Amino acid sequence: MPSLSEVISCLSDYDPNALPVAQAQQIIRDVVTPVEAVEKVALRSALDRVLAHDIISPINVPQHDNSAMDGFAVRGADVGPDKAATLRIIATIHAGGGFDGEVQAGECVRIMTGAPMPQGCDTVVPQEFTQAAGEGEVTIPAGAVKTGDNRRLQGEDLKAGKPALAAGKILRPADLGLLASLGIAEVPVRRRLRVAFFSTGDELRSIGEPLDPGCVYDSNRYTLYGMLSRLGCEIIDMGVVKDDPATLSQAFRIACESADAVITSGGVSVGEADYTKQMMAELGDVTFWKIGMRPGRPMAFGKISSNGRNACLFGLPGNPVAVMVTFYFFARDALLRMMGAEENRLPLMRVASESPIRKKPGRTEYQRGIVATGADGVQRVRITGSQGSGILRSMSEANCIVVLHHDQDTVHAGDMVDVILFEGLV
Repeated sequence: MPSLSEVISCLSDYDPNALPVAQAQQIIRDVVTPVEAVEKVALRSALDRVLAHDIISPINVPQHDNSAMDGFAVRGADVGPDKAATLRIIATIHAGGGFDGEVQAGECVRIMTGAPMPQGCDTVVPQEFTQAAGEGEVTIPAGAVKTGDNRRLQGEDLKAGKPALAAGKILRPADLGLLASLGIAEVPVRRRLRVAFFSTGDELRSIGEPLDPGCVYDSNRYTLYGMLSRLGCEIIDMGVVKDDPATLSQAFRIACESADAVITSGGVSVGEADYTKQMMAELGDVTFWKIGMRPGRPMAFGKISSNGRNACLFGLPGNPVAVMVTFYFFARDALLRMMGAEENRLPLMRVASESPIRKKPGRTEYQRGIVATGADGVQRVRITGSQGSGILRSMSEANCIVVLHHDQDTVHAGDMVDVILFEGLV
C-alpha cells in the first residue's frame, strides 16, 4: 500500500496550491486500496454489494434447446420459402414437460414457450403464422420461417464452466436474477465499507436545537448520509464537532479506530486549517490542497492512524454545494475503490447548452443544470441560476451537473457540453 508521500514524490509538477482536478483524482486513486474481508450473504441480501470473487456458471443456461414462442416445433427441411406445408401434429409439449419420441418428416409438435425442443426439430413456427388444416393437422404458409428460427440453444445464455459475473461488480437486480438462474443461493461479497463522518464548526446546530444568532443548521451531514447510503456503506454519524483542537483530535481518533474512511466537512479553508494541519501531522500522512475547481477549492486528503488502526481521510469544504461536488468527484470514486468495486466513474453525456456560460481556462467548473427536451425533440441544458457554493436549493432543483473542463473556455449557446445526470446518483 503506497503512502501519500511516496505517490506525491513521484510527481514532477505537483503543486498543492494549484492542483488540477485530474491530478488530485489520480493521487487519491493511487493511494486507496480495497478492503480484504469477504463474507457470504444470501442472494436477496446481495443487492448493491460488491462481488468478491468471479462466479463460474455450474450449469448450462438454458439446460436444453427450447422454444422461444408458442407454436409448432418442425423440421426445417419440411418448411421453405416456396410452398406451404401441411404437417401432422403428433404431440403437445408444455414448459417443464418433454417428448420422448422423434419427429419424422411431415410431422410436427405443438410446443409452448420454454418447452424443450423435441428430437428431430430445429425450428419453431409461431402460432399466429399457421393455419388450421383439419383434425390433428396444421398448415405452414410458404416463407413463414427460416430454419433455426425461434429456437433457444443450450447454453446460449451461459455455458457451464464459463464466467457468469466478474469480481468487483456491484450487484444489481439483473445480476440477482442471473445468479438465481444458476441455482446459486449464497454470494461472496466484500464486507461493507465503514465510513465515519462529522461536521466541524462552532456555528453549526443540529436539527432540534435552538438556532442562536449567527448560527445555521447543519445540512452537510444529511447530504453526506444520503450519498453514503446510495453507495451502500456502513455509516457512523459522529454529529457536529466544535472548532477545538482537543475535541477535534479526539473525534479524529475515534473515527479512525471505528472506520475505514473518515469524511469531514468544514475546517480546511485558508485561515481555518492551521491547527488542523498540526493535528493531521500528528495523526498521519495528510496534505491540504487548493484544487483548480469551482466550487470546492480547499480539500484535505490522506491517511490517519490511531491505536494501530488506519483510515483514509477526506476533508471536504464547509459550503453545502462544495461538499456534494467534492464528494462526487473525489470521495465517491475512492470509496468505491476501497469497496473493491470495478472502475465506476461517473458517466458523461453530451448535451447542447441553451445559453452562454462564462468560463476561463485553468480550472474545472461544476455548474448545476437542468436537462430538458424541447418541442423539437432535442435535449438542451440550462443553468439553474446563481451558482454560489452555499445555495443548496440549486442542487435540489437541478437534475444534472454541467462539467466545464480545465482547459475549456466560454461556452456559447448551442455548444455541446458534458453533463452528469443526477438520476440514480443524488
